[in-house]
Parts: sequence; structure tokens; C-alpha cells
Amino acid sequence: MAKPVRTKTKDNGRRVKKKVSLLVTERVEYVDWKDVNLLRRFMSDRAKIRTRRVSGNSAQQQAEIARAIKNAREMAILPYASRVTQTRGPKRDGERGGRRERDRDLPAPETAPLSRDTDPGEAVATDEFVSEAEVLEGDLLVETDGTAEDVS
Repeated sequence: MAKPVRTKTKDNGRRVKKKVSLLVTERVEYVDWKDVNLLRRFMSDRAKIRTRRVSGNSAQQQAEIARAIKNAREMAILPYASRVTQTRGPKRDGERGGRRERDRDLPAPETAPLSRDTDPGEAVATDEFVSEAEVLEGDLLVETDGTAEDVS
């Protein structure tokens, strides 16, 4: 049986220039765990150790860098993880929504509207609905037959 002929794709035909390690270009002989400026160059913005493919290190250099970063993390010189805050824009149709989108379909809670002439610390109660027990400024309101009674 004849073997199938494999065709080369564009990516296989290209020769990628080998990345030169930062340790070689700066002639670093010993990777010190106290040299934070050097170690940060081998870490991402989220404090992850960069791979050999990205940094251009040999296997031995990568092991030295990883060991030095781990020692510096243990000594609290470098962070284990850096939190990156992300600003989120408005959701587009079809994307998964958060709590607001889920709660939009729920009915609104039954509460009495507040008028401007009432004191914010003062309890507003209606005859229609009063929760089981409300504690407002030391007064306990108890529901009996849909009306509120003050128990003091």
C-alpha cells in the first residue's frame, strides 16, 4: 500500500526565528531570587511564569527562573497572583446575563411607596401588606390579620 502524501501548509513551510533568551543577552550567570526586576520580566501581568516558548529560555534556564520566582513568592517579594480589574460594557443580545437579567422577569416586591413628607427613619406600613416582623428603631411591628400592631 502506498502511503498518503502529506501536503505542507503555510505554517509548516515557514522558519520561525528562534527567540534569544533575556539571560543570554544580558549575560546573567546566576539567577538570584532577590533580583525582582529580572524575575518580573519572566512573569505575565497576572503574575504567571512565562513559558519557554515566549521567553526563549532553554530548559535549564527556565528551571532556574521558575525556582527563583517560587522562592521570591515564598519570601513575599513577588505576588502569587495579581488581580486585573476589567471594565465590562453593556451586554449584547444573546450573551449570558448576570443577576439583573434573571431578576428582570420576576415580579416586583409588594412595598408601599415612600412619600417625600415621611421621615426616612419612620416606618411606612399599609393595611395590605406587612412583613412577619420588622424591627425599626427599637419598635417591633407584628402582623395580625394583615394589620400592623405596635408591641412595646
